[in-house]
Amino acid sequence: MKKIVIIDDDKIVINILDFLLKNEGFETYIATDGEEGIEKIKTIQPDLIITDIMMPFKSGLEITLFTKTNYPKIPVLMVSSLGKEDQTVVDVFNLGVDEFIAKPFNPTEIINKVKKLLQLHLV
Repeated sequence: MKKIVIIDDDKIVINILDFLLKNEGFETYIATDGEEGIEKIKTIQPDLIITDIMMPFKSGLEITLFTKTNYPKIPVLMVSSLGKEDQTVVDVFNLGVDEFIAKPFNPTEIINKVKKLLQLHLV
């Protein structure tokens, strides 16, 4: 079973992602801020990370940098209310984020992107 860490400070988004991913047979782990997310990444070493950009303590930028520095094979899917043209999103892509989805997201789209990333990276 593939392990996915979901890092977001929005409990509604967490609940939706958790429900969708468990329905698809994934094992999910939840973190509600960036520091907790980094700790979960260290201990779980997941197959995929889904994170927001703007969160307490550590941002999606810091999570992406930490992941790509320490676990370069783990894909990162960024989910954010910021548009793709926002400079912060551009910075995240420059740090190595693998995919971006804008909030609000289509459930089918996010599941398809998760499956695609897991197939491409075969962690």
